[in-house]
Amino acid sequence: MMSKRKGPILQRRDQVDHGTTDQRLLDSRGATDWVHTDPWRVLRMQAEFVEGFGAFAELGPAIAVFGSARTPTDSPWYAAGEVAGRRLVEEGFAVITGGGPGAMEAANKGACEAGGVSVGLGIELPWESGLNEWVDVGVNFRYFFARKTMFVKYAQGFIVLPGGIGTLDELFEALTLVQTGKITDFPIVLIGTAYWQGLLGWLRDTALATGTVSEIDLDRLILTDDVDEAVELMVSAREAHGS
Repeated sequence: MMSKRKGPILQRRDQVDHGTTDQRLLDSRGATDWVHTDPWRVLRMQAEFVEGFGAFAELGPAIAVFGSARTPTDSPWYAAGEVAGRRLVEEGFAVITGGGPGAMEAANKGACEAGGVSVGLGIELPWESGLNEWVDVGVNFRYFFARKTMFVKYAQGFIVLPGGIGTLDELFEALTLVQTGKITDFPIVLIGTAYWQGLLGWLRDTALATGTVSEIDLDRLILTDDVDEAVELMVSAREAHGS
């Protein structure tokens, strides 16, 4: 029976690869499909974590601000994002966003103009063109899961402005991690009562009523229209955590 070992991998019968890794690396005439296979992607994933950990290892206390990339600059939510970014810097926090336009840009702008650390964690998308101009420290990711890890590793809380699918994804990711004890002392504040109250109403009237969520889960979501209140909740959590 034909067999072959490639490092820790054992191949037998018709699964045997008759070429070698070195051959594919050095033979420029060979196929290049190997660079797109899953084992090679693992190295790209590893590189993203290394880049992120290296870029933000000395960031210090930080808060992530989320919101829609479609928020126009004349929107009151854009103004709220700017105020949030500025006030967080005044309280000694760095500000982390997804690095895109709209509400994210607003928070980065507020942080940058206040002289603080303005961070952008971008993601490769076909319809967005990199990090906004107010990002001072930025990393652009290929993989959503690597990017999400950076948000929850380096942020001590989330301030969530009105947003769409991506914003909801980050919101419920954070809520799940808090619920399961993966992250602790992590306030999640929603700004925009009129925008968010429908979602929270459904969670209470439908999900809670049918027993699919617990009261304590919903109590972790704090709703306000006051940016100063949102920032104060982040300060209080930092002081309670002793950092």
